[in-house]
Amino acid sequence: MAKKTNEEKLAEQKTNVMRLIEQAGFPYEAHCYAATEAISGVEVAAALSQDPQQVFKTLVTVGKSGEHYVFVIPVEHALNLKKAAKAVGEKSIEMIKSKELLPLTGYIHGGCSPIGMKKPFVTVVHETAILFDAILFSAGKIGYQIEMNPEDLQKMVPFEFADVTD
Repeated sequence: MAKKTNEEKLAEQKTNVMRLIEQAGFPYEAHCYAATEAISGVEVAAALSQDPQQVFKTLVTVGKSGEHYVFVIPVEHALNLKKAAKAVGEKSIEMIKSKELLPLTGYIHGGCSPIGMKKPFVTVVHETAILFDAILFSAGKIGYQIEMNPEDLQKMVPFEFADVTD
């Protein structure tokens, strides 16, 4: 039996995020790294031969007010909680517990996408995203990434750009 190409695997493994982007009519490119052992965002960038500054991770936080916020930042960077809190007008924020991610967003750790969460959250994308014609982020399933223009992403998920990393 012939080994399947990444494109054939992607056709079989279309995620809800991919379907939502298609329904909205925006162009995107899907990438599969499922056959690799990549776990961290930096490893994913390397597995896909992408610039880690162009590959983004999706982080979910909770503010002192109890409101939840989503931050999309380059995989090589850490979220600066003070800058993030300031960007969303909170006194302080903290990362949510891993066990809270699935019931809150519908996604598991490592497969969280800014598109298609159970409900809309205030979202902030790191300001460097605007420097690229396209950024990569999770397709909503471990092993799959979406490459998309950040302005098109903003039409699907309203967000602000801000410097929220160390």
